Amino acid sequence: MLIGRDVFLFRDTCNVYVLREGRRAVLVDFGSGDVLDHLSDFGVDEVTDVLITHHHRDQVQGLARAAEAGLRIWVPPVERDLIAGVDEHWRTRPLANDYDVRQDRFSLLEQVPVTGTVAEYRTERHGPFAVHTLPTPGHTVGSVSYLVEHGGRRLAFVGDLLHGEGRVWSLAATQWAYTGAHPNAGREGVAATVLSCLQLLAHEPDLLLPSHGEPVTDPPAAVARARAHLTRLLDLHRKEPWDAARMLERPWREITPHLLRNTTSMANSYALLSESGAALLIDFGYDLTTGLPGGCDRASRRPLLASIDALRRDLGVDRVEVALPTHYHDDHVAGFNLLREVHGTQVWSPAHIAPVLAAPERWDLPCLWYDPIPVDRALPVGAPVRWREYEIGVHDLPGHTLYAAAYSFTVDGRRVIATGDQQTTEWEPGLRPEILNYQYRNRFRIDDFTRSAELYRTLRPDLMISGHWPPFEVTDAYLDMLLDKGRELARLHRALLPKNTDFGAEGFGARITPYRSAVSPGGKTRIEVEVRNPFPRPERAEVRLALPAGWQAEPPVAVLDVAGHGGAVAEFLVAVGDAAPPAERLRLGAEMTVGQVRFGQQAEALVSVR
Repeated sequence: MLIGRDVFLFRDTCNVYVLREGRRAVLVDFGSGDVLDHLSDFGVDEVTDVLITHHHRDQVQGLARAAEAGLRIWVPPVERDLIAGVDEHWRTRPLANDYDVRQDRFSLLEQVPVTGTVAEYRTERHGPFAVHTLPTPGHTVGSVSYLVEHGGRRLAFVGDLLHGEGRVWSLAATQWAYTGAHPNAGREGVAATVLSCLQLLAHEPDLLLPSHGEPVTDPPAAVARARAHLTRLLDLHRKEPWDAARMLERPWREITPHLLRNTTSMANSYALLSESGAALLIDFGYDLTTGLPGGCDRASRRPLLASIDALRRDLGVDRVEVALPTHYHDDHVAGFNLLREVHGTQVWSPAHIAPVLAAPERWDLPCLWYDPIPVDRALPVGAPVRWREYEIGVHDLPGHTLYAAAYSFTVDGRRVIATGDQQTTEWEPGLRPEILNYQYRNRFRIDDFTRSAELYRTLRPDLMISGHWPPFEVTDAYLDMLLDKGRELARLHRALLPKNTDFGAEGFGARITPYRSAVSPGGKTRIEVEVRNPFPRPERAEVRLALPAGWQAEPPVAVLDVAGHGGAVAEFLVAVGDAAPPAERLRLGAEMTVGQVRFGQQAEALVSVR
């Protein structure tokens, strides 16, 4: 079917679009691959590239043919694992007692290697064409649309975002989570579809080319029809009508004239504005969120940058210079790499958080982002840093996690402290208690909240901004309450935990670094074991590794003299047998004895042989 000059539609398990330039072509989506048998029908001798809008099997089931033919295959960034790594997805996808309702099983049955991922929010050349990639979540979390200027028209290849004149191909695909507290729970993709359609219209496409159905010749009318019905569907389940336009047009709420809160992100992010036109962000996780999908694989967690457009459009920001993390959790840093790639943003991090961001696989911690986040500047804790006209205090803030920081600064005459997820900042005396947000796996220590309360009393902020709650006016009564509550939390832990064997709140005496690593057959890897003496007196600790069959450690046993309630590190060089077959996540453990007490295998790590 001829769409326009040098643009054709081939009907297969999905619509496959052929963009021709001379005798060469680029394909958008691939279906069963039968299009390769009909290239002469379109006057095409060579296909250079295949662009995939989303991972569903009807789009890609024949993709192996493209790989065998040597075509360059480009896929959405967060869905690469559902195409090039789908074997692992099938191996590990939970099936029993399964509450993950996303259609991630509508994926390839066998994985296919890809050339790479498309660059979201940017224009790159694929074959003879300049292609702009726009994130358009809705039908899937990771869906993208491609915008191409061709034949005097702006063409938008939208996958299954829309179907024909203002419908959707599947509503079931838009249900990303089984249930939850978010107002859009179970309808996350419905809300995302509306937002994606509105962002698509901002690019003023002349023609929408969907994966199913007919080309859309009047994009504004089609979007208006779909938006009206989708919004009504959302409002059936909400206390208040949903306002998609506000999320896009007014994502930032003023705290002071030069300090803004992003009301569309998960968790809160903040923009500190300079008179120079630059902005500094405190945290930047899941922008423009409509609710988090079920699961924790990469395809369920997608960073976006929609709110940055509003900073530029409405607030005179011409560059986002710096991003600061309050802590390493994904909902606070997921967008950092995308900010760097698209806007050139630098990441400045407190020195004790930087190693977690830079090498997440080394750490046994929850809520780690999938990829390393390079740090451009490591900030000493306890010393202020200068950014533009602001002096920003950098303070250690353990409690919610050991690897967290608070930032103090004065803006528009108000003393502000950013505390991440340390506490809920919703206290109402006699009505609503303040929650000290400790999680043991984040490496909470018994006195952390006493120390943070003491820090706040020293800094005397007027205003506290936090990760998931509204800005809070700080009073002396609030600071006194936090100190009392921190002391009571510490007292209760000491009253409940063993008196003479103190492993702290975490309850373990050893930790292995790196937690995840890979080694080749016959290779060697270096392992460190951090041990804690739980006794008040100095003791000798013995540490040995529990290894897979055929592996060896040097030394076989490490002997350490450890101060009372102190720590020490044992180092081992682990040799993998030459005959070790490739395997994923083989387990090794650290057996620890302190003094006369054998505590057993107190820690584990995972090593893959590749």
